[in-house]
Amino acid sequence: MTHNIKEIDAKGYWRDVVRLTLSLLAIWFIVSYGAGILLRSVLDQVSIGGAPLGFWFAQNGSIYVFVGLIFYYCRAMNRLEKKYGVEA
Repeated sequence: MTHNIKEIDAKGYWRDVVRLTLSLLAIWFIVSYGAGILLRSVLDQVSIGGAPLGFWFAQNGSIYVFVGLIFYYCRAMNRLEKKYGVEA
């Protein structure tokens, strides 16, 4: 009995998964910590809906970016799984 199982490049797959995950975590960190804390005084010169932009990023912006990154991660993982022949 022969199995028709496609060999996958496991090291390449995990390298790309880790790279994607770390990249998205870095973006989230920069947006939440950088925009919400480090650059707050600069961003506070602009306001959104009456709230300073730095405050807005600290309260809302990082959450919106995080949700967007979740959707991007899902699409990117689907592409990686197809590229490496990994079945979910």
